[in-house]
Amino acid sequence: MKIIELPIEFEFNGQKNCIYPSLFISNNDELTLVDTGYANFLPLIENEIIKNGYEMKQLKNVIVTHYDDDHIGSLYDFKVKYPQINIIASEIESTYISGEIKSERLVQAEDMLENLPKKDLEFGIWFVQQLRKLKHVAVDEKVNDGDIILDSKCKIIATPGHTSGHITLYFPSLKSVITGDAAVKNYDDLIIANPHFCLDIKQAEQSLNKIKNLKVKYIYCYHGGKLTL
Repeated sequence: MKIIELPIEFEFNGQKNCIYPSLFISNNDELTLVDTGYANFLPLIENEIIKNGYEMKQLKNVIVTHYDDDHIGSLYDFKVKYPQINIIASEIESTYISGEIKSERLVQAEDMLENLPKKDLEFGIWFVQQLRKLKHVAVDEKVNDGDIILDSKCKIIATPGHTSGHITLYFPSLKSVITGDAAVKNYDDLIIANPHFCLDIKQAEQSLNKIKNLKVKYIYCYHGGKLTL
């Protein structure tokens, strides 16, 4: 049983970037992927999983920490190609993922367009278009704060702020936590991800402190990678 990070390198606006989806491997070698990257990232993530010695037929679950295009962009593609996977998300975020309710992020992005300075307008329009293009998919397992999943190995921790239903995954026996966007690795510290995009900055600060107070040795950040304490 272990967690590994999957560094996914890509180029955006002429700059090199990297995100770090996480992969939990159970005692019986079943795989759980946490977050799926942008749209069309499925082949990149597949390559990383295979490079680490696993097969895609071992993939049992995909957990979504929250509804943002860099976290759910390829979720639909995963479900189409691997229909056996169990999609897990918080009860709040599941309503956006399934398309029952327009996502908070899209509402925020559309509202921000009205007041964006001219120099940022092109990016703002592009961002709204990206969010509108996301394909919806049903969530198989809806979770809430304190729920225990993955054969009792993982505890769900509600970490709202970045979005309302954001979740963090705590693995006590591995002394590890997977933070999504509730915490970002910045050198040897943890900070809030994109404060100007946070839907509630006070909640985001409280969630960050909640993560910092966990008794863990390894912190897996989607942005910045693994932090060893």
